Amino acid sequence: VQLQASGGGLVQAGGSLRLSCAARGINFRLYTLRWYRQAPGKEREFVAGITDYGSTDYADSVKGRFTIGRDYVRRTLSLQMNNLRPEDTAVYYCNVDARGSTYWGQGTLVTVSS
Repeated sequence: VQLQASGGGLVQAGGSLRLSCAARGINFRLYTLRWYRQAPGKEREFVAGITDYGSTDYADSVKGRFTIGRDYVRRTLSLQMNNLRPEDTAVYYCNVDARGSTYWGQGTLVTVSS
């Protein structure tokens, strides 16, 4: 299983970024996919998840600002992040639990300047 995250970068507070995660080696349609993030000096935390049938869940801190999506044709997971805040600065990871194991992408850095 390979998860390849991309789309991070430097943005000013109030700006937007869109993250993508390409998934290979799994039946993309079958599993819940998630985004996590880890800020410097903090534990990794859940950001958003989307089930195989499209039901979504968000951390309270990002509700109303972030939107998770999945493209079944391109086999990609996305995270549209709007109205970014300095506290959103972190490395963002895509995640899937599949076939009894947990898989992580390599992470993409998002830096939000004030």
